[in-house]
Amino acid sequence: MRSGQHRRHHRRYGGQRQIVLLSPVLVTLLITGLAASTPREIAFSRLLPAAPALAAAMWPVLPTVLLGAFCLLVMVGVSFFHSDLGTPYTAAAIAAVTLAAAYASHLRLRREEMLFQVRLVADAAQTVLLRPLPRRIQDVDIESLYLAAQEQARIGGDFYEAADTPYGVRLLIGDVRGKGLSAVGAAAAVTNCFRENAYDQPDLTGLIRRLQITMTRYSVAIPADDQPEHFATALIAEIPHGGGHVKILNCGHPPPVFVRDGRIQVLEPAQASTPLNLAALLGDHYHVDTVAFAPGDQMLVYTDGVTETRDRTGEFFPLPDWMRRHGSAPPRELLDQLHTDLLRYGGGRLDDDIAALAVRCRHTWIQEP
Repeated sequence: MRSGQHRRHHRRYGGQRQIVLLSPVLVTLLITGLAASTPREIAFSRLLPAAPALAAAMWPVLPTVLLGAFCLLVMVGVSFFHSDLGTPYTAAAIAAVTLAAAYASHLRLRREEMLFQVRLVADAAQTVLLRPLPRRIQDVDIESLYLAAQEQARIGGDFYEAADTPYGVRLLIGDVRGKGLSAVGAAAAVTNCFRENAYDQPDLTGLIRRLQITMTRYSVAIPADDQPEHFATALIAEIPHGGGHVKILNCGHPPPVFVRDGRIQVLEPAQASTPLNLAALLGDHYHVDTVAFAPGDQMLVYTDGVTETRDRTGEFFPLPDWMRRHGSAPPRELLDQLHTDLLRYGGGRLDDDIAALAVRCRHTWIQEP
């Protein structure tokens, strides 16, 4: 059913696009018909320069010039029937507008090519920063979701990662405060640090301290006026091999939501842990919470763009209530539904970037002797 709807939407969109691309021709034919069928006092033929001007916005250079030449021929033809229309002046206007339109078309194509190259670079950067996660690590199913607040955006300050380490499956999700390339750079620095140290640090406290150091070093290297905004909330989780629990270290990040046999648990940290790059101000304090994570249980970790999505009345998205209705769905279906409902709740737009990971314990753990 979805495939059929997609094809119909594609055909409808394709038909609309063809009409838009043909609009300069339609305008030319309309003006020509009006010029031929109305009294000469109205002089619709003087509107012919509008056709090549319109073509410059969507056509390449050569078709734009050819349309201008056609308009010029139309004007000459009309002059045989109405010699007092000021043909030389209109013809000169057509020629001048066509030359200007051809140059504008050339500049537009150059800018489009530059924009295409920039988007390729941005897509490559996003692949490095938010590379596709494995859908299954050991006995853990993992699915991811990333939504940019702006349609043109490719990357932002939200980040996530997963790693199969000797200590278990380790997860990272976080959100850099601040905007622009500095936020993207900070997210990349923290993510790369996690990728290196998740395999070497025996406990989550040691791992978060490495992330803290990386964030601090990166902040020192950027312009001073950006430093006050450069901190990040982060959450790291560890699902040990052969265990039925998960360890959570939450550094100022939104609390994860667990689904167990239809029951919802929002895991607020027992003690606050310091966000990244704020240890000098708030102290180097970290606390690890341990909760059950049995076969069939599901965990949703996310950035604050999820819970801070507002409807038209200003109400925040009710994530716990939403999870009560949809929490039993498989991870991929859960995130797809979350995507759909967030856009609907926000009226088709988002005010902040959104990242989320849905994690489910797949099979019965084998207890170690």
